[in-house]
Amino acid sequence: MPRLRLYLTALKPTDSVTDGFLPAARALGCEVTILTDRPERHPDAVGCDVRDPRALVDAIAVLGRPDAIFSNSDHLQAETALAAAYFGLPGKDWRACLSAKNKFLTRRALAEAGVERVRSVRMAPGDAVPDGLPYPLVVKPREGVASEDVMLVESDLAGAVAEVRRRRPGEALVVEEYLEGPLRTLETLGDGSAVRVLGGFATTLGPLPHFVEERLDWAPDGPHEHVLAALAALGAGFGACHTEYVVTPDGPRVVEVNYRLIGDHCDFLLADVLGVPLFEWILRVHLGEPLSALPETPHGSGYGSAVSVVADRSGTITSAPGAETVVSDGVRLWHRPLRSAGEVVERTHTNRDYLGVIRAVGPDRDRVEAAIGGYRAARPWVIA
Repeated sequence: MPRLRLYLTALKPTDSVTDGFLPAARALGCEVTILTDRPERHPDAVGCDVRDPRALVDAIAVLGRPDAIFSNSDHLQAETALAAAYFGLPGKDWRACLSAKNKFLTRRALAEAGVERVRSVRMAPGDAVPDGLPYPLVVKPREGVASEDVMLVESDLAGAVAEVRRRRPGEALVVEEYLEGPLRTLETLGDGSAVRVLGGFATTLGPLPHFVEERLDWAPDGPHEHVLAALAALGAGFGACHTEYVVTPDGPRVVEVNYRLIGDHCDFLLADVLGVPLFEWILRVHLGEPLSALPETPHGSGYGSAVSVVADRSGTITSAPGAETVVSDGVRLWHRPLRSAGEVVERTHTNRDYLGVIRAVGPDRDRVEAAIGGYRAARPWVIA
């Protein structure tokens, strides 16, 4: 029987692909071809302008008919969806991908569907700064990632916009009302007909005015119906989806919809907490299997946390713990360094300040907390 042919589109290498989706594809018996604009950074990859759906379709037509076309990149969802649609394969609606990626379109779609209204103004390059918006506000790139150039503004919007525009002179921005309350996530998996809730996390941010995610803790319960209604309004019902929302005094409000699997090693944490082959499940949906073919999602009593070690200053890393796995008192802990000793760190107040990620799963929060605290005390990162 011929092997299933999976095309995976990618930009830079990520742990999610290298340690998650590629092993999952091999376990499913797939023959994988990576299409990327950086073939020198991926083993056995094919060079292609993956940001152009026409180039994707052309490359795949030459290489051989696919059984699935998939991407976990924030930046390639619409292009990959268009290529999948061209070949008649299961996939995401490209319009939903575009609406999720573009934060202004997200707000417009949710308002038009009557799901929620959040004050939001789009600013194209060169547009004047709007007057009369009530503070506090948040300014952010319209299609940004990694909390880069997301700022809380309490008085001087013009100054904040000018600061962001210096770093992003050709990009559109969004200015919107600040949503105050606990920040949560909802993780879902859909097959185009049904959507399954996998769970969610409570997010701890670093100090404002920046929005650096420092920690996520397993929190599977929450106001899921509102978020599911938002995803339905966007048409985001196929494959993995990671949605961030705030529980405000007026009810849940969506912050952003990331139409791919949660990142920063919380994808591995989600799989660990649930105890399921999550990466395989996602690929099985893209290969045409319905959700009903997957086992029911378990709801155990375990607990998990992911803590990002964040640089608190610029400087040179003089001491850095390596990659390791530690098992103690019923807790399994993983440390994944993202930097190494000798590297120079320039603090950016974004997720790019991460030095390493610690994830841990165990029977309860107290033991997980103790394991993480003990590990950090024994193996500190030092910047001089």
